[in-house]
Amino acid sequence: MSDAERPHGPGPAPSIPDLQRKLRTSQRLNVALAAMAVFLLVVIVTQQVATPGSTGGAVTPSSNAAGQTMAEKVARAQADDPMAWGDPKAPVVIVQWTDFRCPFCAAFAKDTLPTLFTQYIDTGKVRFELHDAALFGDQSVDAAVAARAAGAQGKYHEFMTALYAAAPDSGHPDLPKETLIGFAKTAGVPDMTAFAAALDDPALRKQVTDATASAQKLGVNSVPFFVVGNQVVNGAQPLMNFQSAIETELAKK
Repeated sequence: MSDAERPHGPGPAPSIPDLQRKLRTSQRLNVALAAMAVFLLVVIVTQQVATPGSTGGAVTPSSNAAGQTMAEKVARAQADDPMAWGDPKAPVVIVQWTDFRCPFCAAFAKDTLPTLFTQYIDTGKVRFELHDAALFGDQSVDAAVAARAAGAQGKYHEFMTALYAAAPDSGHPDLPKETLIGFAKTAGVPDMTAFAAALDDPALRKQVTDATASAQKLGVNSVPFFVVGNQVVNGAQPLMNFQSAIETELAKK
């Protein structure tokens, strides 16, 4: 067999110790990068100045930000926010950045969020806010616009539930306009004419793109991404990880 035909290219295949050493190096690099991302998030959140906006996902810490958790500093904290659930005065705030074409966001919404509602949100212990991070192309933006259009008619959560229930286990789903309209019907959006018209509303689209830009400014470049009080949770972690983070934050109150 010639060098060109070798499975590993010219030269001997790497030894097991070589592969193990490279794996350890890669793991250390990933840990360092994750730590740096968390550090940058803490620094940027701490230094943010108030930015006005309704449900656009802008960072809006209040002027008396001293003593606030990271989540409180980035939260919108609006009583009638269709993209948030739970008592605005709940002791723990969770902020999630999401993309409606993200399979891991769908997994969290289907497997973990319902239990968090039962244990913490509905019992007044947690305020949960969703922020857009439409990272996977124009259809991600379109889906976020559609969710906001459903939210304007009081059906944001129902729309999100219908969309994520149909999500594949892997890959990014195709979400053309007719599919989004179908989810709105499933969600029980009362005025479908108004909903369909809102899909082309430039103001809603700007809210989504502004929210995404704010997320990226904070260093959120993968989803789902969470801030639980003062703790960062990256990815669709097991339920027990969220319960542990919430209980830790509740114990500080």
